[in-house]
Amino acid sequence: MSSRPLKRVKVRPEQKLGEKPKLDRWWRGLFLDTLAETSNVSESARNAGINPSRAYKVRRQNAEFRAEWHAALLEGYDHLELETLQRLRAGVGKDDNKFDLANALRLLSLHRATVAQERALRSIEEGENTLDRLGAKFDLMRERDASLKRLLAGDQQQDQADGEA
Repeated sequence: MSSRPLKRVKVRPEQKLGEKPKLDRWWRGLFLDTLAETSNVSESARNAGINPSRAYKVRRQNAEFRAEWHAALLEGYDHLELETLQRLRAGVGKDDNKFDLANALRLLSLHRATVAQERALRSIEEGENTLDRLGAKFDLMRERDASLKRLLAGDQQQDQADGEA
């Protein structure tokens, strides 16, 4: 999540029904963390102490929150994929939590293309960020090199002046 404060969104009273009193601005982080763990908007809202309609309204009106919501859902798919894989490998015991393996596989299959596309976009963005960081380091190295050359040139001129005196 970003460290910048998110834009405030005006919420109607009916979108606040059932919310905890004196809701603070930190509900968004808790909501997004729970969404990444569960992929369940209702559970995420309940855990954050908000009405789900507040979350949907903020998502519609705040592009940054919408992007973070999307990232949380992608993380949720990663969790589902790992849990499914673990259950396929280890099996499901009678004391394990209920898990619908067939539906999990179907859901993962339906979203395979979307997840692959998002991972490719992330990879491209990470590559661009790496190139930007490397470019900045090279610029800094060039500046230091030029500064060092100026200092050395100044020292040589000073040595020549001292030798002539």
